[in-house]
Amino acid sequence: MILADGGSFDYVPPNVIESVNSQEMKIRFKNNSILQLTGSDSYDRSLIGTNVYGIVYSEYALADPRAYLYARPILSAQDGWCIMLSTPRGHNHLYELFNISQWSPDWFSYKLTLDDTQHIPMREIEKDRAEGLMSEDLIQQEYYTSFSLGIEGSFYSKYIDKMRLENRIAAVPWEPQFKVHTAWDIGVSDNCVIIFFQYVGPIVRIIDYYENNRQGLEHYTQYLTTKPYQYGVHIAPHDISVMEFGSGVTRIEKAAQLGVEFVIAHSVSGKSISRADGIEAVRTLFPKLWIDEVKCEKLIKCLENYRQEYDNDKKIYKPIPRHDWSSHSADAARYLAIGLHKVRDGLTPEELDSRYREAYWGNELPSMFDDKFRMY
Repeated sequence: MILADGGSFDYVPPNVIESVNSQEMKIRFKNNSILQLTGSDSYDRSLIGTNVYGIVYSEYALADPRAYLYARPILSAQDGWCIMLSTPRGHNHLYELFNISQWSPDWFSYKLTLDDTQHIPMREIEKDRAEGLMSEDLIQQEYYTSFSLGIEGSFYSKYIDKMRLENRIAAVPWEPQFKVHTAWDIGVSDNCVIIFFQYVGPIVRIIDYYENNRQGLEHYTQYLTTKPYQYGVHIAPHDISVMEFGSGVTRIEKAAQLGVEFVIAHSVSGKSISRADGIEAVRTLFPKLWIDEVKCEKLIKCLENYRQEYDNDKKIYKPIPRHDWSSHSADAARYLAIGLHKVRDGLTPEELDSRYREAYWGNELPSMFDDKFRMY
C-alpha cells in the first residue's frame, strides 16, 4: 500500500497483473499480493480490515501524521515495514521521526542533498535564484533538505519561532478564577477542533486543545463536561447555521439543545470576513498569545505548518491556504482571532490591579487610602 496524493499504475509491468480496480486504485498481482494507492487523509477507511505488510508514505511531511500512528499496530502484527519518502517541511512530524532514526536501531535514515544526487544541473538552480523564481529558503528546503529554514509559504512559522524565543510556548496553567472560552472548527464527516483559552487582561492564554473526527455534536458537547472549567463564550464558524440533513434543525440549534450556546465568529461590523483577513487577524493576535506546550502540541505543529498552496507550473505560491492535516486547527485559531471581541470578561490592566487590591485588602481599603483621610 502507498499512502500518497494520487498516481497511476503505468509503471507496473502488465504481465504480472491479475486485475486492476481503477476506482479503488488497487492492483491484484498474479501471486495474489495487492498494491493500492490511497490518500493519507483517508487512512482509517483504507486500512480497515487489511493485513498490510508494507507501506510507502510519499511526501510524509505533507501527510496526516495520524496515518502512520494508525497503521503502526497493523504493521507490528504482520512484522511489516514502512518507508517514509519526503522533502522537509520545517520542524514537524517528519523532523521528529528523522531525529528518532538517528539513534534508534529500529530505523534507518538517509538524507540526500543536491550535492549527493546531482539530479538537477546547478546552472538551473542559479537561474531560478537569479530570476527570483525560488527564494533561498525554498532552494535550501527542496534541494538541500534543510529542516532549519522554516516552511516556505508558511503563514505563521516566524510568529511561532518568535514565541519560542520569548518563552511564550511553555506551561500555561488554567486559572480557575477566569472563565474558559472555546473556539471551534466544526466537522461531522471531517475533523472537529476545539481550542480552550482564557482572556486575562491583554493576554490570550491557550490552555487546552481537543481534536477528533467523524463524531456528532453530542460527543463534543459531552467532552466539554469532562473538564473542570467554568465556560464563557463558545465561538463557532458561520456554517454552524447550516441545517443538518434530515433533522430539520441547524447545528447551532442542536448545540443549544445539548447545552452549548454558540456565537458565530464575525467581524466587528457583524459581517463575515475573508479568509485572508482572518489570517491577518491571527497574525495580529500572536504578540499577546501564550500557548501550553504540552496540551496544545498538535495545535502548535498545525499553526507552524499551515501554508500557502504552491503552483508547480508557475513556481509561485497561491494566495490561498493548502488544505491538509493542519487546516482545521488553523481555522479554529482564525475563528478565535476574529471572534475575540465577543469575549466579554477580558480585564484591562486597571481592572486586574483593582481585582488584586480587592483580593489583598478585601472589599474595603485601609483607612489611610480612604478619601476622607487624603491630604490635599
